[in-house]
Parts: sequence; C-alpha cells; structure tokens
Amino acid sequence: MKIFSVGQVNNYIKNIISQDYMLKSITIRGEVSNCKYHSMGHIYFSLKDETGSLPAVMFKSNVASGLNFTMKEGQSVVVSGSIGVYERDGKYQLYANKITMDGAGKLFEEFERLKNKLNEEGLFDFEHKKPIPKYPRRVGIVTAKTGAAIQDIINIAKRRNPYVQLILYPAKVQGEGAAITIVNGIKALDNLGVDTIIVGRGGGSIEDLWAFNEEIVARAIYEAKTPIISGTGHEVDITLADYAADLRAPTPSAACELALPDVMSTINQLETYKRSLRNNIINKYNIAKYQYDKFYSKISMLSPERKLENQNQYLSELYDRIKRAMDNEIISVKHKLELYTVKINSLSPTAKLVNGFGYIESNNSAVNSVDDIKTGDDISIRIKDGIIDAKVSSVSKESI
Repeated sequence: MKIFSVGQVNNYIKNIISQDYMLKSITIRGEVSNCKYHSMGHIYFSLKDETGSLPAVMFKSNVASGLNFTMKEGQSVVVSGSIGVYERDGKYQLYANKITMDGAGKLFEEFERLKNKLNEEGLFDFEHKKPIPKYPRRVGIVTAKTGAAIQDIINIAKRRNPYVQLILYPAKVQGEGAAITIVNGIKALDNLGVDTIIVGRGGGSIEDLWAFNEEIVARAIYEAKTPIISGTGHEVDITLADYAADLRAPTPSAACELALPDVMSTINQLETYKRSLRNNIINKYNIAKYQYDKFYSKISMLSPERKLENQNQYLSELYDRIKRAMDNEIISVKHKLELYTVKINSLSPTAKLVNGFGYIESNNSAVNSVDDIKTGDDISIRIKDGIIDAKVSSVSKESI
C-alpha cells in the first residue's frame, strides 16, 4: 500500500481544484462574517448563508480596484474570484478580486450591457468630444441643491475665479426619477447657453450612483451642444455619464477645477508676460536708438551742411588768427613808430629850440652864416612855440 504525505495530498487536491473551470472564476452571494482588516492591507472574512460558511481572503493588491466600501459583519455581498487551496492549513477558500454590496451584481451586469451598447453606437467616441472652454463666463451645474458636492464647487469657484457666474439646476441625483431630472437639467442649461456644464454628485454605492448610469442621461450628455464635465462619485467610480461626457473628473470638486481657470495664476502669468514684453521693448528701443545715433553721426559727418559748418568754423578760426596777427603787427609797427618818432624828434632841429635857441630861415633856406644874409633881408626865426618874422637891420661877422 502506497503512503502519501499530508503535503502531497493537499497539493493533489489543489491541482484538482485549480483545473476546475467553474472554480477559476466564480461569483458568490453571502453574508460577511469574521471580517478582519490585516495590518498588511489584506482582508480576511467568511461568506455564510443558512446552509454553510466559506472562508475568503482579498489581498491588498485587489482591494484598491475591487472594493469601494468598508466591509462589516452581517453585510450581504456578492464576491467574485476563484476557489483555491491553502496548502499549509489544508483548507480551500475563496480568493476575492471584486466585492460589491448584494444587489449590485445585477446592476453591474446591466452597466456592462449598456456600456457595450452605447459604445457600439459611438456615444463614447473621442472624435465627438467637445473642447472645454478655457475662460468660461457662465458655468451650469446639475446636482442636488444640498450636500457636499455643490458646496465644494461653490468654495472652489470662489477661490479660483469669483467672477464666473454659477447657475445651479437642482436635480434629484439618487432614487426613482433621478435620471429624468438630470436629463432635464442638462437640456435646460444647454438651452440657456452656458459655456460649460458640470454634472455629478458625491460618492456612494453603485445603487446610489445608478441614475448616472441610465441610458437617457448618457444620451442627453452626448446630444448636448454645450461641453460637459462629469464628476460623479469618488475617483474609483466610473459611470456611463463619465464615458459620454466631454471630460471626466474623478470628483465634483475636480470637475470644478477643470472647468474654472485659476484667475490668480492667470493674472500672475499675464504680469510675467507684461514684464517680459516691457523688457523686450526697452531692449529693442535701446538697440534701435544706438543704431540710429551711430548712423545719424555718420550721416552728419558726411552731410554738406556739416561740411559747410566745419568750413565756416575753419574760416572763423583763420579770421581770428589773421586778426590776431594783424593786431600784433600793428602793435609792433606802432611800437617801432614810437621809437622812430623819439629818434626823429631827437634829431629834429626844433627839438633843440629851448633855452632861447631858435632856427633862422631866409627865403625858405636855413641861415648858417652871416654871409647868407644882408641888411634889409626878411628872415624867419622859429623858436619852440612859434615863428618870428623880422627884417635884418645890420650884419656883423665875428671870428670863431
């Protein structure tokens, strides 16, 4: 008789279960029991009903994408995953990759059906998406008039751009009749001519968000002329409204940030552009002025007017030089004349006519000897201050 080890048996059972097609992908409904959140991020729990219990685990890697609520004891849930064997304990368990509240399973199937249908019709095509206006003046909002979503949108709008007009269409966003009020809100704001429409609400279960998965809502978004931003639920929630919208935001607050520009950032950017433009203008002006001054200087040097001015200046300088030379020459001549005058005066006979001396002329000739005159001749005696006319009465000669 062949004897097997415990590990061999567990491994054999594991291989059998892993090869079962149905157990590879299975969805189970049950009530949560013994739920524990491990410090490593894993979730250990059991699914039970009136007939039995099934141990289960959801590893941390699947929690973020497969679970959008906090699991608690007694909750009725639908779990999708696979059945496997944990060899160490020799027990089989459910390895969960997606957990939804009971009732959401059928809704998820309906969601997938509608998504495929509308996608085939082209409602989600990127080519149909309208660009979001960068600087809107009026933004329409389709959401509940009370609640965190509208308050968050108002607060963000005040902070980012208080000059934009917000127009709220108070819609029912959950429960019976919610979808038709959302459609009416989209059509009313579209006809009003706002620049952008925000459609959305806060987070919740798939049942809470189902109004935004209705076909009429997706078609209303697709048919609207106004660009629409959808911000429904939390970041992990995706609705048909998100697919049909021109832009999807993870939350209503994020939708508001995408719809409204940050005015202060824009103003600061404009101030930066203004300073840059001013500096560029100043630099270009300085360069142009330098070039102008340089060319003007060259042209001025070559202009006939400048040459005439230079010639006039040169003539003025020559005139001044000639005048100075002539003045100096005149002064020199005057000085020489004065010297010659002094010399001539010193040689002049009249200069010696002092102390009783005189100069005697007869018939305009100097009388140098008594032999030059005779009695009865007319003579002229020139003294220092005048001329005396006389007649010779007698002439006597003395020996020298």
